[in-house]
Amino acid sequence: MTNVSELPSPLTLLPQAQAGDEHAMNRLLTAITPYVARICRSITHDDGADATQEALLAVYRGLGSLREPAAFYGWVRSVTVREAIRTARRYGAESCCSEVDSQEETNPLDAVHISDVLERLSQAHRQVLTLRAYGLNEEEMAEVLALPVGTVRSRLFRARRRFQEAWQPSVA
Repeated sequence: MTNVSELPSPLTLLPQAQAGDEHAMNRLLTAITPYVARICRSITHDDGADATQEALLAVYRGLGSLREPAAFYGWVRSVTVREAIRTARRYGAESCCSEVDSQEETNPLDAVHISDVLERLSQAHRQVLTLRAYGLNEEEMAEVLALPVGTVRSRLFRARRRFQEAWQPSVA
């Protein structure tokens, strides 16, 4: 079994995988699986494994359409978020998008408080806040959620306001 630390960078495998090298494709997918799984778990929770599988399959199928290798991780993130939301909708996950993973957490209690506040928000508000946390802009969120950009902007505005209102008593 190959040790994950021995895997080459996905960006070095990308040209070979796009050229049809199945070994390179397998190694590429193995290398990005933890990244994809982390995004899927934060959006779908219990259905994270299914969403991860769907996202990796979408990456496999769509890799030939990627024209700019430097955009690989952004493209993978976009594909993954789209597939995770589809999976959550398919399984009717009411808890969709209720947690935001952050690499910059300094206090573990903050993560608990953030998750608690997000749980109290509507699913629509959790979705837009989670997508924003993953770096998507309004246009990208509109595409992923199949909504008009104006609706996304309105939801994002209201979601931020509701989050702040719910957060204030927690930090006081």
